[in-house]
Amino acid sequence: MSTPPQLSLSRRDVLKLGAGSATSMVIPTVVAEAQGNTAGARAPVTAEVAFEVNGKPHTLQVDTRVTLLDALREHLQLTGTKKGCDHGQCGACTVLVDGRRINACLTLAVMHPGAKITTIEGLGAPDRLHPMQAAFVKHDGYQCGYCTPGQICSAVAVLQEVRDNIPSHVTDDLGARATLTADEIRERMSGNICRCGAYSNIVEAIEDVGGTRA
Repeated sequence: MSTPPQLSLSRRDVLKLGAGSATSMVIPTVVAEAQGNTAGARAPVTAEVAFEVNGKPHTLQVDTRVTLLDALREHLQLTGTKKGCDHGQCGACTVLVDGRRINACLTLAVMHPGAKITTIEGLGAPDRLHPMQAAFVKHDGYQCGYCTPGQICSAVAVLQEVRDNIPSHVTDDLGARATLTADEIRERMSGNICRCGAYSNIVEAIEDVGGTRA
């Protein structure tokens, strides 16, 4: 009777075999737990929210986790407001809520009952452009156009902030009236990112509408 050849296993082989055995034991348990969780999952909680968008009243029944951005885009088909980073860092989703600009991706729709919301569609239309929209066209501030709705909504709010004498991080004298300088515009618009790099054109457009451009 012949003797079986000597089985030679390296430390690496032993580790691989051990990992494979452990995986084969764990996977059926994980799958079973996932199936059980799916079977016992609860239906989403919904709530009714009513607000005014671009001058028109709307009442929506939405999942309480739906952001204002998704409510505008998916429920009201107002797709002018863009979804960029979805983390509040790029400003593409900027809209005006009760006259103040916010990142629509960072707030829930149900948090704004009774609010007056303005999106880019509410500022103007091709046949009746808002002065800021016309200035962006004039100074080539739109370029690829993806960030433009958020840029324009922010720019409109910036002019109102200066009129309301709200200081920014670069305001030198808090006791004096806020002024629309290039530094103020850059600071106040810093939350809106433009991949095309049209920043100088955007500043020119805002200065034009603000009446400070020579």
